[in-house]
Amino acid sequence: MKNKALLFTLAFTLFISIAFAQAKLNAGIWRGVITNQTGNQIPFNFEVTTASGKQHIAIINGAERFKVDNLSSKGDSVFIKMPLFDSEFRLKQQGSELSGRWIRHLGDHNDEMAFTATSNTPWRFFKSPAKPTVNITGRWSAAFGDDPKKDMTVGEFKQTGDKLTGTFLSTTGDYRYLEGIVSGNQLYLSCFDGGHAFTFTGKVVGQKITDGKFYAGLKSITNWKATKNPNAKLPDAYSLTSLKPGYKKLAFTFKDTKGNKVSLTDSRFKNKVVILQIMGSWCPNCMDETNYFVNDYYKKYHKKGVEIVGLAYERTTDFAKSQKTLAQLKARFNVPYPLLITGYTNAPGEQLKSLPMLADFKGFPTTIIINKKGDVAKIHTGFSGPGTGNYYAEFTKEFEGLTDNLLEEK
Repeated sequence: MKNKALLFTLAFTLFISIAFAQAKLNAGIWRGVITNQTGNQIPFNFEVTTASGKQHIAIINGAERFKVDNLSSKGDSVFIKMPLFDSEFRLKQQGSELSGRWIRHLGDHNDEMAFTATSNTPWRFFKSPAKPTVNITGRWSAAFGDDPKKDMTVGEFKQTGDKLTGTFLSTTGDYRYLEGIVSGNQLYLSCFDGGHAFTFTGKVVGQKITDGKFYAGLKSITNWKATKNPNAKLPDAYSLTSLKPGYKKLAFTFKDTKGNKVSLTDSRFKNKVVILQIMGSWCPNCMDETNYFVNDYYKKYHKKGVEIVGLAYERTTDFAKSQKTLAQLKARFNVPYPLLITGYTNAPGEQLKSLPMLADFKGFPTTIIINKKGDVAKIHTGFSGPGTGNYYAEFTKEFEGLTDNLLEEK
C-alpha cells in the first residue's frame, strides 16, 4: 500500500509539474497579427530574447525597439502586459505559435481583438512580395477622410528596395514609426505600440497615391490619398491654440499622483520658466514628448531654472485608476517632475472646462510655455517625435532656443 501511495504521489506530482510548466517562447523574430472586427489585419514583428534567465520582447517598428518585460505563463497560457497604455495579451501557446486576444482597457469598457503569432517569421506583410515598380521616397501631401476641408497631413517615406519606412505628420502629432513594404505599385505600412494598431495600404500611380485605406483599432476604416510634394508642410504649431482675449496667465490647482495639491502659485514655480505638458497616459505622441522631456530637456534645463508639470487627462473619472496608469508611465520613463490628475479625456470640452483661460484646444499633446513672470509666452500644439526625422530635430532645436531666450529675460 505504501508503494502504491508513493507511486500515486509521484504520478500526481509529475502531472502537476507538466500541467503548470512555464511556457517558453522561441528566441528570435516573430510575426504577430491583430485582426480587428472588420476582418482586416494589422501585422507587426517582435523579437524574443532572454536575459538573466527571464524572457523579454522587443516590438519592432522601423528604427524603434519597444521593450516589454512583463511576461508570465501558466501551463500553455502566456500573458504579456504592456508597460504603457493599459493593454495586454492573453494567449495560448502551441509549439511555435501563439493565439488569443489583445485587450485594451479603456476605462468604461475593453476592446478585444484576435491575435496570432508565429516564430521564426521575419517578414511583415508578404514572404515573397512582387518586385517594386515605384519608389515613393520623399514628402507627400496627404488627406485622410472624404471631407475636403479636413486638415492636410504630411507623409514622409523612405524606400530601399521593397523595404518602406516613414510616418504621417498631422497638426496634433505623428503616427510614429511605420514599417512595411512596396509590392509592385502597392504600399503597405503598419505599426503597433501597445496602445494603437495601424495598417495603411495604397496604390501608387505616378506622383499620386490612390485607393488608400487606413485601418485603425477595433473597426475604424478611413480613406486617404496623397500627392508627392517636396514643399508639403504643416501650419505653424505655435499658431493653433491660444488664450482668451484679455488673459496672460493660467491658474489651476490639481492633485498629483499622491493626492497632493499642486498650483502654479506654489513657491517652486516662482521666477521659473514653466512647461505645462497637457497629456494622457493613453497618448503615444505624449509618450514621445515625455521621453524627450525626461532624457534630454529636463536634464539640461532644470538646473538652469526650468520646471515641468504634466497635466494628465485620463480615460476614467476613477482617481485610483488614473493613479495606476500614471504610475506605470512614471516608472517607464522615470519621470522626475509632477504629473497631475487633471480631467477626464472622454468628456467633450473637459480641457476648456478645467483650463477656462484657453480659447480653444486642438489635441494631445499641447505644451504651454510660461515665462519667469508667470505669463504664457507660447502654446505649441502636437509633438513630432523621433520617428519624423528632421521634423523632430528642427522642433527640439527651436524649442530649446525659445527656452534659452526666456531664461535670459529679466
